[in-house]
Amino acid sequence: MSGMRPILDMNAFREGDSSSAAVSRRLQNVGAASVLFYREPIEMVGATGATMIARDGTRYLDFYNNVPSVGHTHPKVVEAVQRQIATLNTNTRYLVDIVDRYLDALKSQLPAHLGNVIMTCSGSEANDLALRVARAATGGTGVVVSHAAYHGNTALTTDVSPSALKTSSLPDWVVAIAPPGPLQYGQDVAEGFAQAVAAAIATLEGRGHAPAALLMDSIFSSDGVFADPPGGLVKAADVMRAAGGLVIADEVQPGFGRTGSHFWGFARHGLQPDILTMGKPMGNGFPMAAMAAQPDHLAAFCADVGYFNTFGGNPVAAAAGLAVLEVIHQEGLMENAHEVGAALIAGLRDIGHQSAQVGDVRGAGLFIGLDLIEQDSGTADPAFTVRVIDAMRDEGVMIGAAGREGATLKIRPPLCLTRDEADRFLAAFQRALDRLAAPKN
Repeated sequence: MSGMRPILDMNAFREGDSSSAAVSRRLQNVGAASVLFYREPIEMVGATGATMIARDGTRYLDFYNNVPSVGHTHPKVVEAVQRQIATLNTNTRYLVDIVDRYLDALKSQLPAHLGNVIMTCSGSEANDLALRVARAATGGTGVVVSHAAYHGNTALTTDVSPSALKTSSLPDWVVAIAPPGPLQYGQDVAEGFAQAVAAAIATLEGRGHAPAALLMDSIFSSDGVFADPPGGLVKAADVMRAAGGLVIADEVQPGFGRTGSHFWGFARHGLQPDILTMGKPMGNGFPMAAMAAQPDHLAAFCADVGYFNTFGGNPVAAAAGLAVLEVIHQEGLMENAHEVGAALIAGLRDIGHQSAQVGDVRGAGLFIGLDLIEQDSGTADPAFTVRVIDAMRDEGVMIGAAGREGATLKIRPPLCLTRDEADRFLAAFQRALDRLAAPKN
């Protein structure tokens, strides 16, 4: 994976950077698989809304973590989980009213053709199942993904996650293509992306793999956030279907109102996926995920393989998920994402006009990517990105990186973010740049 910066290497702790007893304890317990943010990791003790609180009392604006999408420790979600776990929590082979109430509420947000929903515990499980269903329904094995995609950590989903690989290469049944954007495809992004999918299918067929699926995160989060143009994914989907494959929309990142204009990222493109996966924000911190599929596609899979998930869709998960859906609608969080996100993008572009090291700003709603570039060459500057992330921490803001080179700030706060908090972020970013960057000539 030459030139690719693995996703877990971005803004990551390196052994030897810290002498903290808490860090040493974690490393002794978890070993080589330990993943921590920052060269000096933060010990967290509390959180509320868009704020996290460290043991030393520092309050951080959370612009990184999209798991608590309706806000950390939202009281309605907390109360729903507490009430249900005090009443009943068991495996998923019993009829429990709240489970089917949640499924009905979730399906009311889905395209009608996605009539079956299988609950899981993680987005990795959901994407793993989606790939297996696609293969059973099509008879194909080949998969097309984007260059820096991340779709999970099971064996199957790691194989379709280029950004997860450190030294190995993609298997021959996977082809990665550039994400949709004008830098990659010129002015006609939709046509260029569709042609790239067609070329990938030809490559797969040349290797003896009929296509099974085009697997896309519709905001292309790990690639560096590529949201536009709206509608730009439909031609590519048509190409995959014409070749006999299915379209899997991975909504773990852009789903549940984050893009502001639509509940799902794929809907912003007018796309009708054949399979839909979702995860992280579903339970606002409670581990839950799902795959939605057409009944005939799921039946093709189940004809050969039995599937059961002990904890996927348990009553407490259903209670958390139902509370999240209610909060999104009752508190107008999708509309808030649209309004506050637009203000953030405008403010970041204003800052970029004055800074030689701020490149493109792009996104939708409260999912924004900002490229940091080398002043003279205009090329991606991952080293500067790390310095900005550290400077933002000093300003009391947590933020992460994305993109193939790790030179894009990934701006992804909770959907409850206020205009005041957005202004605080913009001021902190400006101060960080003033400390680190040269002005634009």
